[in-house]
Amino acid sequence: MKKSTLILLNLLLFINFSSFSQKKKQQQSHPLDKISINALKWRSVGPALTSGRISDIAVNTKNPFEYYVAVASGGVWKTSNWGLNYTPVFDSEDSYSIGCVTIDPNNPNVIWVGTGENNNQRSVPYGDGVYKSEDGGKSWKKNYNHRKWKKHLRKKKYWR
Repeated sequence: MKKSTLILLNLLLFINFSSFSQKKKQQQSHPLDKISINALKWRSVGPALTSGRISDIAVNTKNPFEYYVAVASGGVWKTSNWGLNYTPVFDSEDSYSIGCVTIDPNNPNVIWVGTGENNNQRSVPYGDGVYKSEDGGKSWKKNYNHRKWKKHLRKKKYWR
């Protein structure tokens, strides 16, 4: 009898305490649960690839809102609104590793891009030459005589 009473008491205590020990959590709604983000679209926010190394920046001296950003492993990006939006302007070319970008101070539509990163981190390939755009980055021409162009750009003080 003592044994059965002891078992019965333990069962009653266990059932009694277990029913009160955990209170059910009330579902609390968060204000952000009611917001729908279906209307939002993904957009490119600029030059920030895996490594995100910015190798050069060229600012238009006649319009400081416009500048070009050379990304070591992500091409050349242009902004005309002080960096609020960026547009890739070098995506159609053979090289994406960029070392420098320069704007002609007399004609802001003329842009030179030197491909190949000068601080290689073994994550990007070598460059394939100097490119020139005469229409603000809409189209590019590859210049094969690198030494001639380098000498020309240094003489004109476009190259550091």
